[in-house]
Amino acid sequence: MDRSTLCIHAGYKPGNGEPRVLPIYQSTTYRYGSSEELAALFDLQSDGHMYSRISNPTVAAVEEKVAALEGGVGAMMTSSGQAASLISVLNIASCGDNIVIMGNLYGGTTNLFLVTMKRMGIEARVASPDMPDSAFLSLFDSRTRLFFAETIANPSLAVFDFDRFVPLSHSMGVPVIIDNTFATPILCRPFEHGADIVIHSTTKYMDGHAVAVGGMIVDGGTFDWEGSGRYPELTEPDESYHGIIYTESFGRSAYIAKARAQLMRDLGATPQAMAAFLLNLGLETLDLRIRRHSENALEVARFLSGEKDLISSVSYPGLEDSPEHGRALKYLDGGAASGVISFSMKGGREAAMRFMDSLQLASIVVHVADLRTCVLNPASTTHRQLSDEMLRKCGIDPGFVRLSVGLESVRDIISDLKGALAKCR
Repeated sequence: MDRSTLCIHAGYKPGNGEPRVLPIYQSTTYRYGSSEELAALFDLQSDGHMYSRISNPTVAAVEEKVAALEGGVGAMMTSSGQAASLISVLNIASCGDNIVIMGNLYGGTTNLFLVTMKRMGIEARVASPDMPDSAFLSLFDSRTRLFFAETIANPSLAVFDFDRFVPLSHSMGVPVIIDNTFATPILCRPFEHGADIVIHSTTKYMDGHAVAVGGMIVDGGTFDWEGSGRYPELTEPDESYHGIIYTESFGRSAYIAKARAQLMRDLGATPQAMAAFLLNLGLETLDLRIRRHSENALEVARFLSGEKDLISSVSYPGLEDSPEHGRALKYLDGGAASGVISFSMKGGREAAMRFMDSLQLASIVVHVADLRTCVLNPASTTHRQLSDEMLRKCGIDPGFVRLSVGLESVRDIISDLKGALAKCR
């Protein structure tokens, strides 16, 4: 099926006389007719739900839909995108290991890797999109477990060069984990470009309405865990689960099976059934919405590019003169680049604040990528934990504004921007 059809039909298939729409299974507990049936579940020998900390029927249906959209072998929903990032790494990295990350990641993810994981004994080594191959490869050693990047970086909007960095990472024997939040599987399917694991903050475009926080990890089923020789977590007995060997028992789905059986069990980053239900409603219109977001954003970016007396630079991969445009055409569906635009106001932080305070339609919120147009100054909010040097690596200056273009009439959005800019003159 096309992705537009999968958005509606994948994951949940009602039987005769059953609800047409995915039900909310609001239960923590599931009844079985015999102790043997439940024992088989605990031995991971049969499918089913034992306890909603680990799995739930509503959640499972949405996981199946997202796995189908991405083209993966399995998925696991988490309580947030941050939880998805954390578990995706902890699933294959331990104290004493290191990971390589792209330096232009979302600020919260960067802080997670450079600060919190450092306290866990996992080192994050920072790569740059423009560094030579030799310098990139020098970041890897025998304890490196993965390379982590974003399809469209938040908020710099750099488009990840799959054809360059995926083969380099694979040559070092490690998988590539891609945060596909901004692109969504409608605009980019990272597995088709060689990535091994995909994560999402479903709180953004997938939900679309800003009503439910969530995350998702999708397993591509492509990485050779046994051949790499670096991942005893997957290839040797797990004593916390009756000595199961995940690669032997689950084959291509070993990574996602371990993430659920071990880490979701132990960490409890559990999504709620209601959150999954709301996410599913958003997913049903994702194909339509992300394309309209992209169309509106391109028109807005062209308008902002003409305001050179107040704006020093505009970043949007869909713009023909953007340095990211070639990669957008290569990796994003038709060059559509979602609804997020970044631009810098002349006059720095004060000018950015004055502009945002003058908007009427657009809202100032600590969020991005939903159906309502919103703005944020990352240097003073989401990325304020980062040093000036790290901000520069993320492509951020004090006057930097992240504009998330919504689904309102593009004429109304541009009219609002014109009014705010007029008050800055």
